[in-house]
Amino acid sequence: MSGRHAAVELGGTRVAVVVGESPDCCSDIVRLDTSAPQETLRAITDALMGLRAQGWDFQSAGVACFGPLELDRSKAGYGRLLSTPKPGWTGTDVMGVLAAGLGVPVTIETDVNAAAVGEGRWGACQGLGQHAYLTAGTGVGAGLCVNEMPVHGLLHPEAGHLRPSRDPDLDPFGGVCTWHGDCFEGLASGPAIAGRVGRDPAGLEPDDPVWDLAGGYLGQLCAALALIVSPQRIVLGGGVGRRPKVLEAARRSLAVQLAGYLARPGTEDMESFLVAPALGADAGLYGALALAHGEQAKLPADAVSPAL
Repeated sequence: MSGRHAAVELGGTRVAVVVGESPDCCSDIVRLDTSAPQETLRAITDALMGLRAQGWDFQSAGVACFGPLELDRSKAGYGRLLSTPKPGWTGTDVMGVLAAGLGVPVTIETDVNAAAVGEGRWGACQGLGQHAYLTAGTGVGAGLCVNEMPVHGLLHPEAGHLRPSRDPDLDPFGGVCTWHGDCFEGLASGPAIAGRVGRDPAGLEPDDPVWDLAGGYLGQLCAALALIVSPQRIVLGGGVGRRPKVLEAARRSLAVQLAGYLARPGTEDMESFLVAPALGADAGLYGALALAHGEQAKLPADAVSPAL
C-alpha cells in the first residue's frame, strides 16, 4: 500500500508518533509522555490529527506497543493489553480506541516485534528472511521475523523471561523481575542495573563494569536465539543494549556460548552477526510505519483492524 501512513510507538514511559512514507520521507517526530491510558491515547490521537491538519494526511496507522498484547483476532480482547506491570493499563483497548479516534484501519504489534520489522524493512536486516531484534531497556525482550513475518503463537516471544546461567558468587544480585527474579529482564534491564548500583544508570560512566555484566547476560540470550530460531542476524537495541560497551561484551559472551558451533558465514564474524540497530532508537516507530504499509510483513489477515 503506497502513500502516507501514521506510526505510533507506545512505550512504557515515552510515546513517538510520525506520518510519512518512509524514514527518509516523513513529518517531524512528535514525542509525548506515557501517562494514564485515556489521557495518553487521546494525546496520540490529537498529535496525529494535528499532523493531518498540517498537510500530513494518512490512510492507515501502525502501532508498536509495549506488552504483553492480545494479538489473536479470534479472541475477544484482540488489540488489548493483557496483564502488564504498567499501572492502570491492563485491559486497555489500544487498537480499538485509536482506530475509533483516527478513523482509519490500524495495525498493532509489540514494540520489539515492530522494531524487528523496521530493521528488516529499512535497517540492518534488509534482505534477510530470518532475523531477531533483542531490546534491553525498561525490559528485555526479543522480536522475531521468520520468512519476513513477525512471530505470533500462543502469545508473542517473551525471551527476556528465560533464566540465564548465573553464578551467585560472582553475581549475588537476585534480580528485579516480579515474576521470575533473576531472568534476563531481572538481571540486565535498566531497572535491574539501577537496582544493582542504587541510582539511575543513565549517569554511569561508559566504561562502568556493570555494562560488561549486562552484556554478558545478553550474549547468553543471543546464543539461545541463535540456537533455537537460527536468525541470519541479531540486532541489539534498547537504552542498555545500544551502549557500545554492552554490545562488545554481548559479542564476546555470544562467541563463548556458541563455542564455534553454528560455524557458518555470519556467525564466524560476530561484528556482522550481532549488530546495533541501523534505525537507532526509532526502530520500533519505523517498524510501525512499515506495518501500516503492509508491505514488509506480508501481514497475516488477523493483523489489521478495520476503522471503527
